[in-house]
Amino acid sequence: MQGNSESVSIYCQDGYQLGGCFYPHAGEFSQKLPILICPATGILQKFYQHFACWLAAQGFDVLTFDFRGIGKSLHGKLKNSQASIQDWGMLDIPAAIDYVLAKTQQTQVILIGHSAGGQLLGVVPNYGKVAKFIGVAASTGYVKKLKGKTKILAPVMFDFIFPISNYFMGYGAIQILGMGENLPKNVANQWRAFCKHAGYIENAIGKTISEDFHSQITIPMTIIYASDDEIATQANVEDLLRLYPQAQKKTIRLEPEAWRHPYIGHMGFFKRSHQNLWQLIRKELDLV
Repeated sequence: MQGNSESVSIYCQDGYQLGGCFYPHAGEFSQKLPILICPATGILQKFYQHFACWLAAQGFDVLTFDFRGIGKSLHGKLKNSQASIQDWGMLDIPAAIDYVLAKTQQTQVILIGHSAGGQLLGVVPNYGKVAKFIGVAASTGYVKKLKGKTKILAPVMFDFIFPISNYFMGYGAIQILGMGENLPKNVANQWRAFCKHAGYIENAIGKTISEDFHSQITIPMTIIYASDDEIATQANVEDLLRLYPQAQKKTIRLEPEAWRHPYIGHMGFFKRSHQNLWQLIRKELDLV
């Protein structure tokens, strides 16, 4: 237990067990749709704990979880993990959706996806159970559209660190870069391959992914990103949204100075120090 939260186990269609955390809404009764928070690549669910507690205080039931191969969803040694990004979208997110709906006795959920957690809806088989999508720093991460130091760092990570660490250690090392938890080798390899070209997960359609739901998704989609984000740049945000031709799309661009922050970047939005930004999420939730 963490505060008023409950540690839960989520079972995927292939039998894989994910570790999650359920945050019940404050008060006696809530008619609001539950919220599922999908994490960024290599980021533990506990990173979103304060945000989840804040949402619960607003009257929402909230579920967080770790993708397979990460945190509480890693079983055994990392080098032995066969987890992949396509597993995250095709198995993990669907299982989390079904779990929170069964837990709350609702028929639809609001999905809040951070970075990678916002890149995969188009391959989620039960996408019809999502009433609205809110992406934070969600984009394709196309390397040619990155900016700043990340434009230099990304090729080093993809072309040198990943191949070397995968070969000698059996996993993608990103902790040494301060970018999160080390990654299963398949995740590292797919991350590299997807970001080498525009469209991210689009690059796996027809290859390792046979079902594509992007063009069938018509729900409201809002992406919130910061002007100082070196990964979710405007070009990469637009690259992600183009994959959903039928959706009701909206973007919100944040200027750090306007919100009295020295930075927001790719990770700042969910930090407790940036809580004044969360009102933007509240406004989006009121539109559901």
